[in-house]
Amino acid sequence: MLSDDERAEIEAILPHYAHRRSAAGTAMRIVQRHRGWLSDEAIASLAELLDMTVEEIDGRATFANMMFRQPVGRHVILICDSDCCYVMGYERMRDHLTASLGVELGGTTADGRFTLLPIVCLAQCDHAPAMQVDTDFHGDLTPERIDEILARYD
Repeated sequence: MLSDDERAEIEAILPHYAHRRSAAGTAMRIVQRHRGWLSDEAIASLAELLDMTVEEIDGRATFANMMFRQPVGRHVILICDSDCCYVMGYERMRDHLTASLGVELGGTTADGRFTLLPIVCLAQCDHAPAMQVDTDFHGDLTPERIDEILARYD
């Protein structure tokens, strides 16, 4: 079930779309902003509100990189594992992150601060190796630079 705030925000954006289903991406972002992720229950509620099937909403949610279908930490780290980043030191940066955070790829720190996920490309090849924390891009990574970057996030 959607909260009153979630429903009100979604209803407010619907007039901007020719069809309710066209608002699915924005509606999912609204719910995720409130909850941190998209539960099965949220997917079902969105499907009902937008006149879509659960499968249609879930298909869009699982296709998008930044839609989370399971709980994540307060900050999501995406470490690029593309060819360019790989050649420029991805493995060393990945190993530093997993050791520093105490989690493997796909894991969330015990304090719920960070979730570490791989991503195929961040389009930051000229600054490889690269990562993204929430919406912030960081390139030219070194282990020391990673430590400095992560210290900025509470």
